[in-house]
Amino acid sequence: MTSPLSLYDEPGPRTRRRILIWSIVSAVVILGLIALALVQFASKGQLDSDRWLPFLDIAIWEYLGVGLLGTLQAAALTAVFGFVLGLLLALGRLSRVRWISWICTAYIEIARTVPVLLLIYLMLFGLPQLGLNFPVLWKLVIPLTIANAAAFAEIIRAGVLALPRGQTEAGLSLGMTRWQVDRKVVLPQALRFVAPSLVVQLVSLLKDTSLGYIVAFTELLYRGQVLSSFNGLLIQTFVVVTVIFLALNGGLSGLAARLQKRPGRRSLATPAEVAPAGLTTPNAPVDR
Repeated sequence: MTSPLSLYDEPGPRTRRRILIWSIVSAVVILGLIALALVQFASKGQLDSDRWLPFLDIAIWEYLGVGLLGTLQAAALTAVFGFVLGLLLALGRLSRVRWISWICTAYIEIARTVPVLLLIYLMLFGLPQLGLNFPVLWKLVIPLTIANAAAFAEIIRAGVLALPRGQTEAGLSLGMTRWQVDRKVVLPQALRFVAPSLVVQLVSLLKDTSLGYIVAFTELLYRGQVLSSFNGLLIQTFVVVTVIFLALNGGLSGLAARLQKRPGRRSLATPAEVAPAGLTTPNAPVDR
């Protein structure tokens, strides 16, 4: 039985069996490719200990740590501004005022279509010709915010549309304004429901910060490029950088999975829960 707030039907026994089979096949293929790569690296001497010992030097990790902090800083700023803008865009697209809905819809569709790389080039080469030259950090954050705000907006809008209409109707029947219903009833439930999807979007956002090398922003990949050109250990350096990204994204993916399994995440608020303290609606169903 699926939840009323489920965006997709729960897979049946046959579908789950197919998913399991394809997951096993995919895992075997990936492990085979990794084994083949290790054999090739070993034949070229890339796995020799003398090529990995430099990474025991704390100075290298301090150097990469500065890039990691830059990555986290850009990702955090983009997440904050992108979420706020995405929330406004979602509300605007759901607005009953036609011109507001049209503008927000147009922005979302265009921002989802234009590549982030093109936006970065616009910040790097286009705007300076118009006299707008932002600091290096913002040359990365602004394009990422423009692109990710559209993704956040669609996630939030999906959560709002997934809620039963009775949630809004119950609030309005209690004398609440539509803005109060949206702020106190609809949005809290919608954000709670789509929290795993928002965290998954953060994974994509974190990976996009690697485009910072284009504007010479001191992020992890840029530091890895500089370090590899200095020590000549191209493969080893980028393997280390990859492992760091895997650890960060793996942690976020694990958080999303925990939010997905959080008890009560799919539960619906009843009209009694919508009502202010001391006020209930007649014949309100009881959540058992």
